[in-house]
Amino acid sequence: MDKVSFVIPCYRSETTLPHVIAEIRGTMEGMRDYSYEIVLVNDCSPDGTMRVIRELCETYDNIRGVCLARNFGQHAALMAGFRHVTGDIIICLDDDGQTPAAEAPKFLEQIRAGRDVVYAKYSNKQHTAFRNFGSKVNEIMTRFMLGKPKELYISSYFAAKRFVIDEVVRYENSYPYVIGLVLRTTKNIGNVDVVHRQRESGHSGYTMKALLGLWFNGFTAFSIQPLRFATLIGVFCAGAGFLYGIYTIVKRLLNPNVPIGFSSMMSALVFIGGMIMLMLGLIGEYVGRIYISLNNSPQYVIREVVGQPESAPGDAGN
Repeated sequence: MDKVSFVIPCYRSETTLPHVIAEIRGTMEGMRDYSYEIVLVNDCSPDGTMRVIRELCETYDNIRGVCLARNFGQHAALMAGFRHVTGDIIICLDDDGQTPAAEAPKFLEQIRAGRDVVYAKYSNKQHTAFRNFGSKVNEIMTRFMLGKPKELYISSYFAAKRFVIDEVVRYENSYPYVIGLVLRTTKNIGNVDVVHRQRESGHSGYTMKALLGLWFNGFTAFSIQPLRFATLIGVFCAGAGFLYGIYTIVKRLLNPNVPIGFSSMMSALVFIGGMIMLMLGLIGEYVGRIYISLNNSPQYVIREVVGQPESAPGDAGN
């Protein structure tokens, strides 16, 4: 009998989490071929989410809770959850009820059919326009920076075999990006069609700052394409400047009365100066992340673990 581990990062979900757990239990009780466990990771939520997790752990013996010392973000919370699972198949879903646990059998069917990883694909997402825009940018970024196939849809609702998760948790640097770690582990990835629900209550925790951090994390942790792009921009600017210089000299020789253009010169200087500062900032981002990683900055810090035997796998931080 295979064991399924559900990993749920939790943030501001005190009202929605009980419904998600009830749906998981109702779904898995009808699947006699699988046992299951649930790992809830509280990403230092400011509301009563940890209280709800404690109550769930006290009520059910197959639920454990991991409380992070501060807010580290969704991907760090996933990494913390991965290091506390004991199942053969790991399913990750959201805490807001928008990713229906009742669809889990579709993922398990694809895993049994031979897929290493299966992502949910939504025909009609119920996110806000801002969140959908962020997802679209993330889609483009993963395709060009991480080599994601164009036909593959990536989402936060996915299932993976244990060997994939074991490889993912080998990553110990300070900026985990689960999508990049999965894509570098296997190409045997598929999609299943899943209904995306309206959010039951509250609002998404993804702000512009969080989305920018996610994008930077994705392309600086697993790709040097931005640096190559910066090189191409530098070559283009240098070539354009050289050609414009030749054009200016020739025009001056043909017509000595042509005035030297102060405006065009300033425009060129401002453009080139801006590009230089942009590229320096990009390089600085890479160097800064290397520096932080060399200082062994943790992916997350665990304040406490509830509902888990001492003999179960886990750690105090990474």
